[in-house]
Amino acid sequence: MLPCQQPEVQTYSRLLACSFQRFTGQTLATGPDLAHALWRLPQAIVSHGTQSDPIFRYANTQALALWEMDWDDFTRLPSRLSAETDPEIQSDRDALLKAALVTGWVDTYRGIRISSTGKRFEIRNTVLWNVVDEGGVRHGQAAFIRDWRHL
Repeated sequence: MLPCQQPEVQTYSRLLACSFQRFTGQTLATGPDLAHALWRLPQAIVSHGTQSDPIFRYANTQALALWEMDWDDFTRLPSRLSAETDPEIQSDRDALLKAALVTGWVDTYRGIRISSTGKRFEIRNTVLWNVVDEGGVRHGQAAFIRDWRHL
């Protein structure tokens, strides 16, 4: 069974899409099978939870290919490990996450990330947003990576 066929992933996919539209006014995907549409987007989508050291809880097929990981490994990964450990890179990443917490979303972010095999790539034209339900409860943050290039 594909992750996008699991009920909890389908529910979270709706939350991702609704939060994205609420903050940005844009639509990620439409259709009767939203979870499958997000899963197959040509752009990468990732999301982490609200833990003190957030763990990824979602990645679509494009994101899994970029990070060269499968679903099970990716959804056990602390999101800070998706970027290089260089203090400057981690500091930039942390500043972006904090800015999105305050404003709800940040557009046109770019940063360096690293795959599970050590390949570096730059994410560009990325939207980061808070994943929030209709009651205002925050479930994490997500990134819609529109463009990237391997370094």
